[in-house]
Amino acid sequence: MRFAALPVLVLSLLIGVSAHAAEPQAQQLQVSRSWTSYMYNEGSAKVCFMASKPTRTLPAGARRGDIYAMITHRPAQNSKGVVSFVAGYTFKSGSEVQLTIGNQRFALFTEGDTAWARDDATDRAILQAIKAGSSMTVEGTSARGTKTTDTYSLAGSSGALESINKTCGVN
Repeated sequence: MRFAALPVLVLSLLIGVSAHAAEPQAQQLQVSRSWTSYMYNEGSAKVCFMASKPTRTLPAGARRGDIYAMITHRPAQNSKGVVSFVAGYTFKSGSEVQLTIGNQRFALFTEGDTAWARDDATDRAILQAIKAGSSMTVEGTSARGTKTTDTYSLAGSSGALESINKTCGVN
């Protein structure tokens, strides 16, 4: 499944608590400045992902859950480089998220608290922009109508991507 989410696992890794016993155990591969890479097994299949928290969130006083960006490889499902963002709130139904990296803008679709690219070609374009960029912003609207902007550093993203590519055998 292209949009397989890892929210419980990633949440537990990012906030440093143990995942539920039924969840797979992820192995941290590498910390690359603002990004961390991980690998775990789903049955006999490897899943590799990298994750980062925003360096700045606006509005500063908005009550939100955990916020993070992820790039995931599931080679057994022929899925690689799937970009997703978890907002820490439920997105407004039917809304889009605007992702900006340098002078490139991408419209992402939303479901629940997560935003994704619409297709593999957009994921590839986002990955290329991430490799060339220094920061990215994610703008969304909550179900309550609050507009948010999250800024991520891309420092270390190339190293984290290299780590998950190597571990999951993705070129």
